[in-house]
Amino acid sequence: MPRFMFFSLSCNDSLLLLLPPTHNKNNTSMASRSPRLLSLARRAFSSSSQANGVSLVQGASRGIGLEFVKQLLENNDKGHVVATCRNPNASTGLLHLKDRFDDRLQVLPLDLTVESSIEASALSIKETYGHLNLLINASGILSIPEVLQPETTLNKLEKSSLMLAYEVNAVGPILVIKHMWPLLKAGGGIGTERSAAVVASLSARVASIGDNRLGGWHSYRSSKTALNQLSKTISLEFARKKDPIITILLHPGTVDTDLSKPFQKNVPKEKLFTKEYSVHKLLHIINNVKSQDNGKFFAWDGQEIPW
Repeated sequence: MPRFMFFSLSCNDSLLLLLPPTHNKNNTSMASRSPRLLSLARRAFSSSSQANGVSLVQGASRGIGLEFVKQLLENNDKGHVVATCRNPNASTGLLHLKDRFDDRLQVLPLDLTVESSIEASALSIKETYGHLNLLINASGILSIPEVLQPETTLNKLEKSSLMLAYEVNAVGPILVIKHMWPLLKAGGGIGTERSAAVVASLSARVASIGDNRLGGWHSYRSSKTALNQLSKTISLEFARKKDPIITILLHPGTVDTDLSKPFQKNVPKEKLFTKEYSVHKLLHIINNVKSQDNGKFFAWDGQEIPW
């Protein structure tokens, strides 16, 4: 009689393997078969997740990033989400979502300033899913008490502030795209209603050179401008190589989060958005993006922003 081995892959997916009888002649044990069985199990899990889409939200510990994770899980009852941040165990919001969506949410540590941690996350995603269909770069810094403050005048500009802003707001997100590139190329739009995989990085209207009428905010403004230029350059490379990836930049508006809280005093009430509203509008853009949108910069309302 054949032997049956059952692997539980998730709450909704399972794999039934039929194994031939084990012969003791060559002292073949079940343990010696385990690598092959594990490979088959992973392949089955990857096929299941590919049918439903896999999204990665980088910078998911709080604010807009956390809200992206929440809405992606709630809007698609079969899609899988990978959430990354520097210290997942310190994010009560992520831990709560993990309790609610344990079978569809994977939480990984990723420090934008440490490239090896980005590589490790990419390897983990490859081993679990084998692909990605959506990458959202949601991280960003504007101010840190005693470390970084928006500069209202050139006299307040410091090299350390510029370098930190560039590292977190521009360099880190681009390195994430670099290491997730093979996974996005493998996933394309499979399992989604889109024609290709999407890379959506959160920028800001103040990054626009053409829209710069007030000056100031040198570190934040210029680091987001660098993100725009790097993303635009990447979008052209993906198109030239015919990779099934669309790269866009998004301005979420002024959102009521910890990042904007110290600077909300002069923001009109109707222009201060909840994170729920902003993310809902941004996901609408992401879900309806077309190949001709590759390399474009959109505001939360779908209007294109000048470079």
